[in-house]
Amino acid sequence: MAEIVFQDVTKRYPDGYEAVKSMDLEIADGEFMILVGPSGCGKSTALNMIAGLEDISDGELRIGGEVVNQKAPRDRDIAMVFQSYALYPHMSVRENMAFPLTIMKTPKDEANRRVEEAAEILDLKQHLDRKPSQLSGGQRQRVAMGRAIVRDPKAFLMDEPLSNLDAKLRVQMRAEVARLQDQLKTTMVYVTHDQTEAMTLGDRVAIMRAGMLQQVDSPMQLYNHPKNLFVAGFIGSPSMNFLPGRISDGVLKLPMGDIRLPESKRGELRTAPADKPLIVGIRPEDFEDAAVVGGDTEGATFKTTIDVLEAMGSEYYAHFTVKGEGQDMQDNVELRELQEDAGGGALASPDSFDVVARLDQTSGVRIHDPADIWINAAKIHFFDPESGQSLANR
Repeated sequence: MAEIVFQDVTKRYPDGYEAVKSMDLEIADGEFMILVGPSGCGKSTALNMIAGLEDISDGELRIGGEVVNQKAPRDRDIAMVFQSYALYPHMSVRENMAFPLTIMKTPKDEANRRVEEAAEILDLKQHLDRKPSQLSGGQRQRVAMGRAIVRDPKAFLMDEPLSNLDAKLRVQMRAEVARLQDQLKTTMVYVTHDQTEAMTLGDRVAIMRAGMLQQVDSPMQLYNHPKNLFVAGFIGSPSMNFLPGRISDGVLKLPMGDIRLPESKRGELRTAPADKPLIVGIRPEDFEDAAVVGGDTEGATFKTTIDVLEAMGSEYYAHFTVKGEGQDMQDNVELRELQEDAGGGALASPDSFDVVARLDQTSGVRIHDPADIWINAAKIHFFDPESGQSLANR
């Protein structure tokens, strides 16, 4: 096992494009670190630099205290699991898993012992004599993981290993990967675009945007205390709602009405400019049907009409629209990137905002009917419209 340290690492291509910019990141020995971000943010490039598949333009990369900038991939003692299983179809599961040991000329008895141990961990013992074509997608991915495990490397590198699986199997394999890391206690760096994987798997999560680290923290810290708009919008499903707002004398003015902020929030916002435009973030789960909440005082209730109501079984997703002045949001680069990453085009008009609320299954709201919706004022987030930085983290 080994720690992995990026010290001011940059990856610059011949045309001048910088895929990773001055990256500083320390991954502890035995830590499960997730690199997450939208397509093109540099997360796979960073992983490939650890593996030695990409050269480092500037800075220093250390594995186990040793500088590895000039070391060949085979000399770094790491193992990779890719999005593609990359199994040899003519070989059995046993032969596929033993292949790296064969290349290393490991004695046959030792190779068999390692394969049996890995197969036991991954619940593959009954499949060792089968061919990859006879296995399910999840079983094939476990074989690919087994091929990495038998090497007993200093670190495992995983590049979107579950993205080819269907949704149900992906949930199952997430649990398998988490259990595997807990058993092996080996340093693991895992790249994904899926923020749900990031939140459920990692000891810590590093969020990247345009080649730069935005925030590195535990999943719950990222969720509760995002440092900027991008982190706030990227973490959470459904994603955070962003609305224009102003604060005056402890009262937050939102498109749907005024909210008197609790003392805890006013203390957070001592540095916030009075009566100046802000971007306000509210997570879907911080709304509720007012009839369900009852007499809670740390919040406010407003009236709206539900445009779309999605029944999820354990909860509802209620979609509605509010009107307000939001030109500052229209011009914000981070919000545009979040919208594009979600598959949308341009942001909505500057005076109309789509909002998603996650409501309890006992809610009685109905589509196209008026509804009383409550906001948890203690959970609201505030951001500077120019810098995108959280006002609570200054």
